[in-house]
Amino acid sequence: MAKRYVWLDGKIISEEASRIPIMTHSLQYASGVFEGIRAYGTDKGTAVFRLKDHVKRLFNSAKIYGMDLSYTEEEISLAIKKIINANKLEHCYIRPFVFYNDHNIGLSTEGKKISIFITALPFGAYFASGKEKGISCKVSSWHRVNSMILPPEAKASGNYANSILASAEAKRCGANEAILLSTNGHVAEGPGENIFLVDGGKLVTPSKDSDILLGITRDSIIKIAESIGMQVIERNIHREELYVADEVFFTGTAAEVTPINTIDSIKIGNGKPGAVTKVLAGKYSDIAIGKDQEFSGWLDYLQDK
Repeated sequence: MAKRYVWLDGKIISEEASRIPIMTHSLQYASGVFEGIRAYGTDKGTAVFRLKDHVKRLFNSAKIYGMDLSYTEEEISLAIKKIINANKLEHCYIRPFVFYNDHNIGLSTEGKKISIFITALPFGAYFASGKEKGISCKVSSWHRVNSMILPPEAKASGNYANSILASAEAKRCGANEAILLSTNGHVAEGPGENIFLVDGGKLVTPSKDSDILLGITRDSIIKIAESIGMQVIERNIHREELYVADEVFFTGTAAEVTPINTIDSIKIGNGKPGAVTKVLAGKYSDIAIGKDQEFSGWLDYLQDK
């Protein structure tokens, strides 16, 4: 396997050299924040999808947790481009991770060193053939954390313990993925995905007050749908609305646009990826690989080599 390079605190080094102590604060207490970003090969070379928006969200997550990154958004964006180039990647997944690089016992973060790590690696479909064929889901017995417990608007490591429990439960029950409800019983999101339903030609998705991460892919699909004349409604969604929807699908950086065929063993529509889902997924894919110029501003090409 070719040597992989990572960016750590301003330096590009080999992955093997990027070791940290086992007692690192963010490993013990899940006190890091991170992003998931994709880059795609296009006719003009590799392009990062909505790079500035992802980096802005990384900084917002850090701000919510009181972490001073000591870098500008522009510097981190450039570092992401550099690490993609260093690894000679085209289609890839990028993971910037901000963490407390301190290996002492204790919850306090005061005075602890903050490090930033960026890696990029080849990455295909998150759900194997699910992007084309669709997946099965189970509504989880675990509820999504809310702002009285942890800030869901921050993409923080600790939030994903909730996701891991829900996803593992779904898989034990034979489903591909979970769907979490908010503490008030409304549909929230998947463990690492936002959720949409199609109802009578309208696109419906949980609103911000449903304890969701405001996904960048979610925002992309909303804008794409509106651009083709679809009405998009953001509101609270009851669980049973999923069962009777015409179509349901997930969105996310990893998941991209993934159709959901069954929920709690109930067939959604005809149990196959629906027409609206296919249209939105196709347009999203075309934009990401530079074949649709309507949203060309979402692509950040790697000119700086």
